[in-house]
Amino acid sequence: MTTATRQTILSGISSLPAQIAAVVTGSLLLWVSAKVQLPFWPVPMTLQTLAVLAIAAALGRKLGTATVTLYLIEGAVGLPVFAGTPEKGIGLAYMMGPTGGYLIGFLLAAMVVGHFADRGWTKRPVAMFAIMLVGLALIYVPGLAWLAQFTGTDKVIALGFAPFILGDLLKAGLAALAFPAAWSLLRNR
Repeated sequence: MTTATRQTILSGISSLPAQIAAVVTGSLLLWVSAKVQLPFWPVPMTLQTLAVLAIAAALGRKLGTATVTLYLIEGAVGLPVFAGTPEKGIGLAYMMGPTGGYLIGFLLAAMVVGHFADRGWTKRPVAMFAIMLVGLALIYVPGLAWLAQFTGTDKVIALGFAPFILGDLLKAGLAALAFPAAWSLLRNR
């Protein structure tokens, strides 16, 4: 898909330096979103799900996926970009811990939400909410499957889903309202 046919809010980012700047800025936003947290165990509550979904919706599949990939690489090499780092470990050791599946889910969600954003799904609140729900599912499924190795299947929903889903649904709803509003503002410029 060429840049001219993309339908994301930031689809005008066509030069390589601007694309690199968008990806680096997005990875920094993910870093900050990981540090804004409420302490839960074994998975902290952060703003990361909102950040991942919003970045993918704003940048599309290619740049959204590149942003999350850069963020994961930053963490893998030992930068303290994840929630709970450096206190709970860094690098690949942290990524192999209880939150590892959610990190994989971030990448999956960025690819799929970005794909739908490229096709204009962020312009209507109901469509935007639908892709946010798909993105959340893509974060939760590998996250819960991985977390179950640490908590047992009998506790995984109580520890890795129930405390977070209402907040994530609220964040998805806010994004579903904000993106179409942003499209409206851009259209009226």
